Amino acid sequence: MIRAALAQAETLFDHLQVQNRAPRHVGRLVSHDAGMLEVTGFRRPIGAGARVIASDGTIARAEVAGFRGGRTLLVPLDSDAPLENGARVEPDSQANMVQVGEGLIGRVVDAMGQPLDRKGPIIAGGVWPLNGVKGNVLDRGRVTEPFDLGVRAVNALLTAGRGQRIAIIAGSGVGKSVLMGQMIAGAEADIVVVGLIGERGREVSDFLETKLKHTMHKSIVVAVPADHPPVLRLRAAARATAIAEYFRARGKKVLLLIDSLTRCAHAQREIGLALGEPPAMKGYPPSALALIPRLVERAGVDARTGGSITALYTVLADGDDTDDPIVDAARAIVDGHFVLSRHLSEQSIFPAIDVGKSLSRVMADVVPDDHRMAAATYRRLWAAYEENRDLILMGAYRPGNDPVIDEAVQRRQEMLDFIRQDQKSRIDLDTSAAALIAGFGA
Repeated sequence: MIRAALAQAETLFDHLQVQNRAPRHVGRLVSHDAGMLEVTGFRRPIGAGARVIASDGTIARAEVAGFRGGRTLLVPLDSDAPLENGARVEPDSQANMVQVGEGLIGRVVDAMGQPLDRKGPIIAGGVWPLNGVKGNVLDRGRVTEPFDLGVRAVNALLTAGRGQRIAIIAGSGVGKSVLMGQMIAGAEADIVVVGLIGERGREVSDFLETKLKHTMHKSIVVAVPADHPPVLRLRAAARATAIAEYFRARGKKVLLLIDSLTRCAHAQREIGLALGEPPAMKGYPPSALALIPRLVERAGVDARTGGSITALYTVLADGDDTDDPIVDAARAIVDGHFVLSRHLSEQSIFPAIDVGKSLSRVMADVVPDDHRMAAATYRRLWAAYEENRDLILMGAYRPGNDPVIDEAVQRRQEMLDFIRQDQKSRIDLDTSAAALIAGFGA
């Protein structure tokens, strides 16, 4: 009878597939201090997921952030969960995988991949690592093709390339989000992935209704407002990048927009300080500055598949300080930066791009010589006026002393009109280049 029972039990469990026969680590919550959870008996690597059983029976998710002695430190993903001393902590093997696939197109999800648009469950069909796939640096292709962004000043003076990483640097209220909306509407991309990180809740719905209204059929949005825990803001940026990587691996031209990179750095600062990291420049610990290249370097051209991720990252310059540590770190790692000027925005010149302080490092590789020379002439006149602005406005400069300054003064309004563009209009790359060459060519 016993043998028959054992044989029946083996038959019942034959269909089960056990992938890992190693013991399963289950820990206990022993401390909750300064937003960090301390757990005993939970030996998992940094970045691994965890499930904490709350007092009401619900599951609160967390992520391993560090260690202190023999204890594991977790960052909770659910800030309001009713946790109690001794709560059971289990490993979450799916926490570091992202659902990807065609089913995501046209949808809005949160940092954990749950739908926010009330359109039902998402049937994604595949998975991709949250932190990307390690690859050979030589598989990263060169940026050799222009990328049309639909904005005349960008297409003509700061021409972007397919696979370029660009930082949009500005203070608050200067027009970063509006410029991003113009680029989304005018970009020639197969897939648009937008990460709205740490923004006001009102701006999320506003962005969807105005900036993405006509391109939602090819867009995927990952949104986490400012009132969510910092680890969720980091996960949202990583999830948006992982989704973009999946489509790049399938040969697609992807436009990735992260708004904003500064909010991601602020989130990492909160976590780093809670872990006891020493604050460095302006209170940022080393991990906050290290986050930027780790995230930005995931974009670019894949030489094997031919796919690309052209990435735009907004960077908030606190107090219009363009020497802020986050601004400086972002500017050093990207392939180009667009600096928006509050002085131009106060004159109702939008997009308020400061041409002299902005740069596209790949422009020389993606435009013909006549276009490049016309852009150089424009920039020379722009720099001549800006360097002598005070003398000109005070009347201390006498015409005839310098022919370059004379031309810059005479053509100042023409140069400003070239930048000015209505936010609903789209001007393609060829039209922008032709207008620049006609006005400022040899």
